[in-house]
Amino acid sequence: MHAPVPLKIGSRQVFAIAGPAMVANLTTPLIGVVSTTAIGRLDDAALLGGVAMASVIFDCLFWLFGFLRMSTLAFTAQALGAGETREPAAILARGFIVAGLIGAVLIILQLPLAALLFDLMGGSEGVTRAAKTYFRIRIWSSPFALANYVILGWLIGLARANAALLLQVVINLVNMAATILLVLVYDTGIAGAAIAALLSEAVGLALGVIVCRHYADSGFAVPYANLLDRDKLLRLLAVNSDIMIRTAALIVVFLFFTAKGAQAGDVTLAANSVLNNFLLISAFFLDGLANAAQQLCGRTLGARDPKGFAASTRLVLLWGLGFAIVVAVLFALFGPALIDVMTTSDDVRRAAREFLPFVVIAPIPGVFAFGFDGIYIGATWAREMRNLMLASLAIFLATWWALQSFGNAGLWWALMASYVSRGGLQAARYPAQFRATFSSPR
Repeated sequence: MHAPVPLKIGSRQVFAIAGPAMVANLTTPLIGVVSTTAIGRLDDAALLGGVAMASVIFDCLFWLFGFLRMSTLAFTAQALGAGETREPAAILARGFIVAGLIGAVLIILQLPLAALLFDLMGGSEGVTRAAKTYFRIRIWSSPFALANYVILGWLIGLARANAALLLQVVINLVNMAATILLVLVYDTGIAGAAIAALLSEAVGLALGVIVCRHYADSGFAVPYANLLDRDKLLRLLAVNSDIMIRTAALIVVFLFFTAKGAQAGDVTLAANSVLNNFLLISAFFLDGLANAAQQLCGRTLGARDPKGFAASTRLVLLWGLGFAIVVAVLFALFGPALIDVMTTSDDVRRAAREFLPFVVIAPIPGVFAFGFDGIYIGATWAREMRNLMLASLAIFLATWWALQSFGNAGLWWALMASYVSRGGLQAARYPAQFRATFSSPR
């Protein structure tokens, strides 16, 4: 073990992590665009609806296990800050074990899982049949996809964000190329899109293992005593379970918002879907800064450097606020034109413009929601984050209940309340967490 070395925190350190993460985030939607475009060219609405439905299912399913990336990132950054040169390899190995076990369980339970999920989605017979075809193939990618979460978190935790970006780009490019080849050239239909996703995750894992081997100081050889350290395993389990509950609460907000929009009619659902793209754009930037917060806060905590931790917090939030203001201004100026590009329906255009002000202001509270998520994850304040997220979910539901008579506007106000409460509650708790963390012995 080397002695912890305080890290000089500045904007350069923030963007060394945030920049590649932002670019990686921007490449991710290309998978959905290419899959949708390729299937769309087959001129079969059921196939297009099937790939859309199945993609949402996998997005939520894998998102639920996002703790694999988050906890791996946090523990790796803390080990790096503490100068524990052998621990990162053990963290990677533990992550692979957990990812493999979860992936195996998903494959074993695929039949009852599919039955439950597709009953909840309630699609037409043709759409459901197509989606089940996609599901039965892509579910086999679960161990690969979840292991790639571990690799991504591990590389960012080691401050190797450029390597993490490279892997994300490779996975996305392989997916796009395979989708075009299988669907449009070999005419394999929706099964080809699923095979492309499976292939890209497998290629990403193989390349990721090679990259990780390059950056592992002590190689992949981990003593069993270290790998199966009881205290570290219990801490991993506790942090992962808390982050999983927190993520489930976020998914509930997302699904509830989508479901209520759908119940309001096709025009409202379409308008909300268009505006959701605006939220995704702002999330690309804010999530990149959240990645920087996870790495820098984890690393400075591992080094027992309260000044560095505070500086990391301050810089991430300040830069996030700057980005949010710019994005909000761009949305206000060019939002109507972007809406016209995304839809040709006059009714949908009118509805989307009516609710455009919500997505204009959303990036501002989003700074604190995303930023403090990153800070809490980096510091592994997972239990507190879980509790505050559950409180935020309750505020979201209570706001919707109180404002449901306002229709879709009430739904959007509830979503804004979720953003504000999620960031605000964590901000209010932050000083006490900071004092408790740095006043206690390691």
